[in-house]
Amino acid sequence: MKKVLVANRGEIARRVIKTLKKMNIRSVAVYSDADKFAPHVLEADDAVYIGKSPAAESYLRQDLILNFCKELGVDGIHPGYGFLSENASFAKKVKDAGIKLIGPSPESMEVMGDKLSAKQAVKAFGVPLVPGVDSAISDISAAKKVAKQIGYPILIKASAGGGGKGMRLVTIEKDFEEQMNMAQNEARSSFGDDAVFIEKFVEKPRHIEIQVFADQHGNIVYLFERECSIQRRHQKVIEEAPSPVLTSELRKIMGEAAVKVCRACNYEGAGTVEFLVDTHMNFYFLEMNTRLQVEHPVTEGITGEDLVEWQVKVARGERLPKLQDELKINGHAIEVRVYAEDTLNGFIPDIGRLERYRIPSGKNIRVDDAFLEGMEIPIYYDPMIAKLVVWGNTREEAIEKTIEAIEDYQISGVKTTLDFGKFVLKHKAFRSGNFDTNFINHFFKDPATMNSAMEEEETALKHGIDKIWSDINKRKKEAFKSRQIASSWKNRIE
Repeated sequence: MKKVLVANRGEIARRVIKTLKKMNIRSVAVYSDADKFAPHVLEADDAVYIGKSPAAESYLRQDLILNFCKELGVDGIHPGYGFLSENASFAKKVKDAGIKLIGPSPESMEVMGDKLSAKQAVKAFGVPLVPGVDSAISDISAAKKVAKQIGYPILIKASAGGGGKGMRLVTIEKDFEEQMNMAQNEARSSFGDDAVFIEKFVEKPRHIEIQVFADQHGNIVYLFERECSIQRRHQKVIEEAPSPVLTSELRKIMGEAAVKVCRACNYEGAGTVEFLVDTHMNFYFLEMNTRLQVEHPVTEGITGEDLVEWQVKVARGERLPKLQDELKINGHAIEVRVYAEDTLNGFIPDIGRLERYRIPSGKNIRVDDAFLEGMEIPIYYDPMIAKLVVWGNTREEAIEKTIEAIEDYQISGVKTTLDFGKFVLKHKAFRSGNFDTNFINHFFKDPATMNSAMEEEETALKHGIDKIWSDINKRKKEAFKSRQIASSWKNRIE
């Protein structure tokens, strides 16, 4: 594999290009109008323009991307995450064109891309499932009966969904019909498929995912877990590895279950098996993401492995660089996603120009980003500015170092989620490890709580500074008095 086209943008495109350079593989970037001067374009060996700023007119143009691959003699395509990364039809086109997709097969994507087919596949391998149905339901009266049998609260979920779209929580029967109609309508508009299914709502769940890797020779490993329970709008904001609540025994059981999920769909490459974990530490299969995850750096942090390099090696037909007994957890890593969002106003995007942009640096601090000072954050894509990743010998050390790194950030021109990240990391629930996916609902219902916490911190800081100055002045007075006494004695002796 001598030349790879990165069919993506932003920080993940830069991340992939970095590893390709390390492996002496030429890289080809693609870009839209909005990304003409983006760092990933400047850092690639070659770059091609693929259209206007909206993703549908650029990054999702499958045939145009493939045409450029043929023109430039590309051997492989790395899809990153988002856009075309889990598109089975694109994966098939790539395969038919004689180009290697650095990812799983179209068949694996199809099985795991539909929640119902995924549930049916893993069920045969004994992977635990949330109580519910594993077939689509469209008839309201039949669906009501199923919900009653399962017992409220229940979730209505879009079969082809993701990111919380087409998902509705129903706590009482009288709301069922309205919520099901809403779920179907949203699923239809978002995915072109209104198939939904019903499952028991797991109360106080933790979202814990397992990083898996499989090669073409039958080897499958799990690279341990990531704790992803701090979320807003069903989207992760802070991740860490390992989870603060898993025992080594449960880690092994969940890891082996994730390996079974890979076997259920003849998987190849990097993937993530997501589980819900209840208050009794029972775990249930949620879904499989057939790609590299946004939060993969925390796994790299605790394993010391380059997962993109692993992806390329597997795509070239090589065996996995390490087998299960060679993988170990070292220390603790935390990732804070830095979004251009107004956290005090419902986390809505806050698009604008990065008037000032300075990132933290230092030992065990990693920033994966996609912007330079003075750049505009486009309205067309996800508003993530960067990922701050910090490693420590212990969880406590990692938390403290992450807080320090957040304080070293300098961003102006847009509102960001940095203060929210700091609020979470300082919160007693997070620090104790006793939290779940409802963290924001429980502790951030009133955004004033963050303002209050920040004001208390500023007051404490001010008091601390005042005390320091008071101590300095006191010592200066004592020193001055000592000098006077010394001078007096000197004069007497002379």
